[in-house]
Amino acid sequence: MTDDPLAPVLAGTTPPGVLSWPAALPTAQAVDAARAAEWEAAVLDLSGVTDKAGLMTAFADALRLPDWFGANWDALADSLSDLEWWPTRGGRLILVREWQVFAKARPDEWGVLQEIFADAAARWRETDTGLVVLMALG
Repeated sequence: MTDDPLAPVLAGTTPPGVLSWPAALPTAQAVDAARAAEWEAAVLDLSGVTDKAGLMTAFADALRLPDWFGANWDALADSLSDLEWWPTRGGRLILVREWQVFAKARPDEWGVLQEIFADAAARWRETDTGLVVLMALG
């Protein structure tokens, strides 16, 4: 059986951050577990995303970003560092699916996105409403 990397985060024994989700586990399991723990969850599906504009649109749609979202790196970083627009009693989970093609096609932009994810997760790590970015490997 494959270990569930989200369980210790939801239990409070491991800090939130950017984690990998094993290909052997269904992604719905992560979303269901987060919601059961009173976390907000969003699925960012990058299927078919081949450029930065498509990436920003995918974020805006999946996370229902506020109207002030400017569809650029700074706006994305601001949106993930100020999560008042995404209220929660627990934490927040962004499950990223089908990201591998974009990462391979746009390695520089993928690197920027990884930094934004890491910075946002670190920003929320020491709060009662942590942020987990879960990278689905399957």
